[in-house]
Amino acid sequence: MHVIPAIDLKDGSCVRLRKGDFGTVHKVADDALGTALRFESDGAEYLHVVDLDGALRGSGKNGEIIREISGRCGLKIELGGGLRTMEALKAADSMGVSRMVIGSAAVEDPAFLSEALKEYGERIAVGIDAEKGIVRTSGWIKSSRLDYYEFAKQVAKVGVKYIIFTDIDRDGMLSGPSLDSLERLCGLKGVNIIASGGISGIGDLLRIKEIGAYGAIVGKALYAGLINLKEAIAACK
Repeated sequence: MHVIPAIDLKDGSCVRLRKGDFGTVHKVADDALGTALRFESDGAEYLHVVDLDGALRGSGKNGEIIREISGRCGLKIELGGGLRTMEALKAADSMGVSRMVIGSAAVEDPAFLSEALKEYGERIAVGIDAEKGIVRTSGWIKSSRLDYYEFAKQVAKVGVKYIIFTDIDRDGMLSGPSLDSLERLCGLKGVNIIASGGISGIGDLLRIKEIGAYGAIVGKALYAGLINLKEAIAACK
């Protein structure tokens, strides 16, 4: 299983939120590139980057930082936040992004998702962010009224190979992952599930691995010193 460290960018800074609430934003690192290089030296293969400005406003403003990380690190970047048009995907591609995460637009514009899959294939992932089982969009502000599992089945059916599932109630809370939801998703055929939200230690990662997830994104637990990335990667291989 891939252990994927996370960097959330807002106004050029590395930050974290609690339950996706922009009112709880706080800086966790001064230097995004330096943080990425440390993750790389610890053995990470992928880096999960969220452009929070893009998620909130629909267009990113941290492109230069993302381009710098891509150009100076060997990490494969998985980028989400504001990828709602083919132009945005093309821009991400030009930055050197390996995997592009479509969230809100996958819910609101299925035709765009189909076009993205046709153009970029398995480089497209869908981010499913759910609160009490219901998918939320636009930086987690709006409710789609869609059940997370039914929506996962829909996107898997149209050819999506990677789903990143976040339980909003657990995100940034260090309260443990939503194992029941993840196990249900891992039962879907032909799709790789990446867990996000609530991971507080290596024990959580091992439980996620046991239920068959492709990967797990770790953020706050890394910055809080609760997970040693090098040890976590070794434990989950």
